[in-house]
Amino acid sequence: MIFNVADIIWRLSQVMVLDPGDLINTGTPEGVGLSGRFPYLTDGDVVEVEIDQLGRQRNTCSEG
Repeated sequence: MIFNVADIIWRLSQVMVLDPGDLINTGTPEGVGLSGRFPYLTDGDVVEVEIDQLGRQRNTCSEG
């Protein structure tokens, strides 16, 4: 990453109000997605995200 997480949060907080639970998408470096080293999500894959004191979200990938 070009900027570390603390720097990204500092920079964003200079121009907007950040609230608890806000997500900051940083993306991935160029070429990571197409490198072939990591599989793409496919039909039936499950993605689950959990944040303490906020809850859990579970999504199942499907074609369509």
